[in-house]
Amino acid sequence: MRARDFLLRLVFIAALLSVWEALVRALDVPAYLLPTPSAIGMALVRGVTSGLYEEHIGITITETLLGFAVGTFGGLLLGTAVALSRRFDYFMYPIIVMFQAMPKVALAPLIIVWFGLGITSKVVNSGLVCFFPLMINTIVGLRSAEEDRVSLMRSLAASPLQIFWMLRVPNALPYIFAGLEIAMIFSLIGAIVGEFVGAEAGLGMLIQSMNFTMDVAGQFSVLLILSVIGLILNGVVSVIRRRALFWDPSSRQGASRVRLPAAQQQDAL
Repeated sequence: MRARDFLLRLVFIAALLSVWEALVRALDVPAYLLPTPSAIGMALVRGVTSGLYEEHIGITITETLLGFAVGTFGGLLLGTAVALSRRFDYFMYPIIVMFQAMPKVALAPLIIVWFGLGITSKVVNSGLVCFFPLMINTIVGLRSAEEDRVSLMRSLAASPLQIFWMLRVPNALPYIFAGLEIAMIFSLIGAIVGEFVGAEAGLGMLIQSMNFTMDVAGQFSVLLILSVIGLILNGVVSVIRRRALFWDPSSRQGASRVRLPAAQQQDAL
């Protein structure tokens, strides 16, 4: 059944590309507005054979993973502090929300000024973009433990640390992994935004340079590469989630996933 579904997916994608190719040719759309899939494929092949993408892909992935690590650490740390401490929640959560409300595109130039054109500024920007979804999911997960169970463990003389590790953390893991899947994609977006503003290398910088030369097909090829990278990174987190949370129904293949609250499903940028 999975092989059949995969084949149907490929057929559907091929049909969409065929319609795209036919419409662009039939309507005689200029290449600088919308290139055909065949032109994008040729640009991709040229870039791969010439080694154009190799260095830029490595730099962007490195920035994304480091930013994801920084954002994950900050999201888990702040989320745990907010969830467990009402005083910390009262004073710090509004500040965190106001900071998150600032457009990261507007902050990126300042980050470039503070940390330079190198990889550090991209890691910082990536971490800032991705930490908030994970923080929200961590808070929701840690606070979702039923009070009856918490009271039962307290009646059995369990310490706050035991309640945290034995009840709150296992209960929060599905939420945390859902936040990690979102954070991974946001970290890639944050790295690209940083490269757009100012960078020495990376796929975002490559898109900018192709924009100056009006190489629209090349830009689409880079966007295709970014899409594949995002799909692979998200798939890695999904595989880890299914293996780590084999006991959770939401982690089974095809099961619905835990999502951010509707109010938080906003563009991080």
